[in-house]
Amino acid sequence: MKTESNAQMLQIYFGEQDQWQRKPLYVALIEECVALGIAGATVCRGIAGFGASSTIHRSSLWSFSKDAPILVTIVDTPEQIAKLTPSLQRMVTEGLVVRSSVQAVRYQRDTPPPSARE
Repeated sequence: MKTESNAQMLQIYFGEQDQWQRKPLYVALIEECVALGIAGATVCRGIAGFGASSTIHRSSLWSFSKDAPILVTIVDTPEQIAKLTPSLQRMVTEGLVVRSSVQAVRYQRDTPPPSARE
């Protein structure tokens, strides 16, 4: 089954060493999303990037940056994203938050897979 809806997407860019209350910021953000009932979030560790400081952070085959770029992507309804906004304002002290209106297309099975029916 295919369903389409209007949604918002947040993309949050920061460094791997950024923290919130002694946790990696990306872990704290994911935990906050779960606590607020956000539909889902994904964390990606970048292989290279730079931000406002123009410092290039990158990893190579032989070594990994100690402060690699991190991207957290969150997609949900505008109402759910609005619930998350106050937390983001407290938690993200350095970085970039991008909010976009998107068309979300969700694909789901009409029936459970055979292994789930047994």
